[in-house]
Amino acid sequence: MKPVPTLAWRGDHLLLLDQRLLPAEEVYLECRSTQELAAAIKTLAVRGAPAIGIAAAYGAVIAAMETPESIGFLDDCGGLLDVLASTRPTAVNLFHCLDIQRKILFSSHSKAIAVDRLLSSAHLLFKEDLEASRAMGRFGADLLPDACTVLTHCNAGGLATAGLGTALSVIYEAHSRGILSGVYADETRPLLQGARLTSWELQKAGIPVRVLPDSAAASLLQSGAVDVVITGADRVAMNGDSANKIGTYSIALAAFEAGVPFYIVAPVSTFDPKSPDGSHIEIEERGREELAVMGGRKILPDGVKVYNPAFDVTPVRFITSIICERGVVSAPNEIEW
Repeated sequence: MKPVPTLAWRGDHLLLLDQRLLPAEEVYLECRSTQELAAAIKTLAVRGAPAIGIAAAYGAVIAAMETPESIGFLDDCGGLLDVLASTRPTAVNLFHCLDIQRKILFSSHSKAIAVDRLLSSAHLLFKEDLEASRAMGRFGADLLPDACTVLTHCNAGGLATAGLGTALSVIYEAHSRGILSGVYADETRPLLQGARLTSWELQKAGIPVRVLPDSAAASLLQSGAVDVVITGADRVAMNGDSANKIGTYSIALAAFEAGVPFYIVAPVSTFDPKSPDGSHIEIEERGREELAVMGGRKILPDGVKVYNPAFDVTPVRFITSIICERGVVSAPNEIEW
């Protein structure tokens, strides 16, 4: 499986596949300023916890490039990193990558040195994400039965990472081994990442995929048509509680009731040592317009309020296993840090 061209560094700017326009159009954004990249992250032109983190790592390079060299260079550039950190509160990879870049920035003695070292670090984070995806794919595929049918939620593929994915890396590996029968992808309301993005990715890879309404997932699981559920995560607490796209918790409950294994696939960079359990995970709430308008058509009456959390937290008791690049675990607290 070749990496999906989600993002790439092009000499003096970051190139991003604009995921807001898929599958109708494949358009690339050129991010040449911190503000442009921050807007791209906030409006979901780039999305998925690992991809957000890597984009922010390259954003640190852009920040250093656009900050004038002066006595206040480090503080001014650090302020631009704060702008990137303020874009999405739940995906811990964003803060993980920015913490790495911030340490590099403040240990650099000139602008030129900072730019060079930050760029090398961003390239390394990109490479490590690809390697982690391949490892997670192998570990995950080892758990699947022959002729396996998978249900997934949201998009945890190449579009959400450096190009191979978390949950979808397992699906790609299973397909290459000849043990995958097919994939069901929840549409993933309200922004339809499953319908728009996951089906686009899998179709391009030649993998059979069927899209279903989120509300049909429980009855599908009950029917016995699904062998395993595989999703990604945006943050995993130390006890294994996992935050993922809204609706994941409902699917985990239905899978538990149906006796279907439920796997979370996420790199170690998504594990949060500062969150002992899911109650410490901040859940992003997004704007009214995502629920009020669809396809340019108003679907809510004026004045009607909304509840629009972007994520929910699945308690670890409903998670069969967590798959990371180091292997299969029940919770991150099993790993030596």
